[in-house]
Amino acid sequence: MSNNTTQAPPESQAAGAPINPADNRFTRWLSHVLSDLGKNGIFIALIAVVALFAILTNGILLRPQNISNLVVQNGYILVLAIGMVMVIIAGHIDLSVGSVAAFIGAISGVFAVKMGMPWWLAVVLSLLIGALVGAWQGFWIAFVGIPAFIVTLAGMLIFRGLALVVLGNANIGSFPTEYRALGNGFLTGVFGEADPDVFTLLIGVVAIVALVVQQTRTRVARQKYGQDTEPFVWFVAKLALIALVIGWFVWALASYKGVPVTLIILAILVMVYGVVMNRTVFGRHIYAIGGNRHAAELSGIKTRRVDFWLFVNMGFLAALAGLIFTARLNLAGPKAGDGFELEAISAAFIGGAAVQGGVGTIAGAIIGGLIIGVLNNGMSIMGIGIEWQQAVKGLVLLLAVAFDVYNKRRSGN
Repeated sequence: MSNNTTQAPPESQAAGAPINPADNRFTRWLSHVLSDLGKNGIFIALIAVVALFAILTNGILLRPQNISNLVVQNGYILVLAIGMVMVIIAGHIDLSVGSVAAFIGAISGVFAVKMGMPWWLAVVLSLLIGALVGAWQGFWIAFVGIPAFIVTLAGMLIFRGLALVVLGNANIGSFPTEYRALGNGFLTGVFGEADPDVFTLLIGVVAIVALVVQQTRTRVARQKYGQDTEPFVWFVAKLALIALVIGWFVWALASYKGVPVTLIILAILVMVYGVVMNRTVFGRHIYAIGGNRHAAELSGIKTRRVDFWLFVNMGFLAALAGLIFTARLNLAGPKAGDGFELEAISAAFIGGAAVQGGVGTIAGAIIGGLIIGVLNNGMSIMGIGIEWQQAVKGLVLLLAVAFDVYNKRRSGN
């Protein structure tokens, strides 16, 4: 005789008690909010840093002139950060970018000032030389097999020395007006003189509309293929917050001199490199190499070719940064480029790039660079000395990398 018995289910289960839909919706909403906060933590950190220094400087940080200066004064670092984060994602580092920027600035001075070349020809030739410098370093890294740290450390010394040779330990200036516009020019008055500038406001409206359309299309596509999406209220709230930040930023620019040429260059670079990293085979290969180089090679990725072109690109962007910096100062000098590599590397890591490679975004590097810029600007307004500014930025970098390491350990990677 069998002794098997069946245990009666709990009363709630037996009765088939339904889960409260309101509780389920709230749990799902909270999950999406926490997930978005994690994904957008660097953006939230930027807002927090801006808010902190706005309070500490009694609102001076948020004045239109200061907002415009923030873009112009840090444009060259943001350009370098774009190339640097790509190099770091692939598992490399580049210590030479500051020296390359100084060298190219000096070369452009010879072309545009001493030789009297048309400004545009001087710029084009300088960018080509920068790409050749990157090809030189990429050759040793990709095809000879010398670690990037060693090659670019040597490059830091080589191109710093060459910059001094070109300059002859003297400054070169002043540059043509059109050349100077790269670093301190503004697009304003396109639709006539007005305060705030109408053209700048129009650019802001276009940017906000483009953001809303892109995010909406992404949400609709995810829903079409049955993928999970955040609750509509949270989606709208998030878009509204971002649009508000963009609107305030554009209004500040329009209330001063309009759109800096540097910002236009940056916007083009962010869009182009965002597409490269997210929507092209080359971008996917960069992430794959940084994630697991051996596996990438086994899968057929030509890792040497990718490494080579990464450093060609880094040389090009270092040259562009050197031109922007030289144009802003209207001077090519022997001290140009000092510490640029450290600022660019810090921007990439603060923006979420992983020390081991395989992780990072262009947007994150830009936001990381803006955080550094706000720190520099805010502490300068407060009268804090350069020695303490360096210490604070070092601490911020250390905490950012420590946070990345902590997350890796917590996730078991």
